[in-house]
Amino acid sequence: MTTEYLHGVETIEVSDGIRPVRRVRTSVIGLVGTAPNADPILFPLNKPVAIPGNTMLAASLGAAGTLSDAMRAIYASIGAFVVVVRVNEGANASETLANVMGDPVAKTGVHALLSAQSLTGLKPKILIAPGFTSVRPATGVATIDVNEGGTGYTEAPSVVIDGDGTGASAIATVQNGAVSSVIVTSPGIGYSAPPTITFVGGGAEAAGAAATAVIGTTANPVTAALAGVADRLRAVVFVDGPNTTNQAAIAYRRDFGSDRLQVLDPGVLVFDGEEATNVSRPGAAYAAGLQAKMDNDRGFWWPFSNQVINGIVGAGRPIAANLSDRNSEHNWLNENGVTTIIRNDGFRFFGLRSCSNDPLTAFLSVRRIIDVIRDEVEASYTWALDRPFSPQLVRELVESVNAYLRLLKTEGAIVGGRCWLNPDFNPAGNLVSGKLTLDFDIEPVAPIERLTFRIHRNPDYYTDAVEEIVRALAA
Repeated sequence: MTTEYLHGVETIEVSDGIRPVRRVRTSVIGLVGTAPNADPILFPLNKPVAIPGNTMLAASLGAAGTLSDAMRAIYASIGAFVVVVRVNEGANASETLANVMGDPVAKTGVHALLSAQSLTGLKPKILIAPGFTSVRPATGVATIDVNEGGTGYTEAPSVVIDGDGTGASAIATVQNGAVSSVIVTSPGIGYSAPPTITFVGGGAEAAGAAATAVIGTTANPVTAALAGVADRLRAVVFVDGPNTTNQAAIAYRRDFGSDRLQVLDPGVLVFDGEEATNVSRPGAAYAAGLQAKMDNDRGFWWPFSNQVINGIVGAGRPIAANLSDRNSEHNWLNENGVTTIIRNDGFRFFGLRSCSNDPLTAFLSVRRIIDVIRDEVEASYTWALDRPFSPQLVRELVESVNAYLRLLKTEGAIVGGRCWLNPDFNPAGNLVSGKLTLDFDIEPVAPIERLTFRIHRNPDYYTDAVEEIVRALAA
């Protein structure tokens, strides 16, 4: 309030009080694939383009490639917001896979999704690349063995991988002045022979380190890249398994440990009108569309498991499902972290688990709940930045977050939650530096994966039956 003289009446607008949370859009799908006949003006290569449920715009992708089929699969469940990244088809399958994987520096392929929010205003939260996540390539860099550690290394040198493939990367570790090991961070693809390994840097006196690459069967590079992109977007990824055998699906799942990945196997069968027959298709786009529908209809905390899949006529291979049998085929896959398809009043995805081995984030839906709460809190309380510190401001922040947590509990997204000010994390020095810390806890709702009914024998019911008969005869 100013101290200037006024002989009159004025009105001052007070903007104090708690603020409602701005809800984020959780059902945006990020889709990467090929469409060689797409309109290049509408869909330039390696640039995110938003398709806001517009079937006419989706039709401009053309029928060839993978994007058109994926859009049909999504639209079978919902007219979702989809961010499409179109990549070029290569001269062979390995080259195309490398294009889909893309480059993190140039932000091509799946890495282009990181630019989606700035270019389209939409932040993808469900990521898929149907048709490109199912293989375990035999042309990647599986390991790099150190032959000579060298001398004089005061820091880890850069690892340069030079060969006829693409996408491989690795980091070196140094111990006692020598290169002790090299860890492959991305196997890449398309290496017909072991690439040459050289070390650059490591200190002024560093020299002499040598290593040899080994080519072999590796994890899918597109899936590995998507996991990294998902970490930065706080998104989840639906990936297709090999669609061959249960053993192959489980082996694929063991390649990854991310709590943002969910492996689907087998694929789906759909009727192709042009070929007039059933054809096999990846299931990831159907899962993404179904999850987007659950988000919109019921809430982001609802998983897509045990929901009927629209638009399909069967599974890529039949999966035996006896829901009370621990040795059933479906249970074996689920136990090993593979979401499968069962037939139970329609065809349904069945499985809840991510690729994480951490019990706290084993369920993908729990990972999503945590992500959404983080996004919504961060997006909704920027109004407090740059305001002068005051007890009233702190109270408003705490009460605003508590109101939001009460809303989430009422909606069914969390079991409970509370926000508070912890003096231990707010010493005077931090507050003088403009740093305020608030704590809050939550407990996301876990899906019911196992439902047990306990059955008991009670012979006393015979006594009740006899008494009822006696009363009936007496009447």
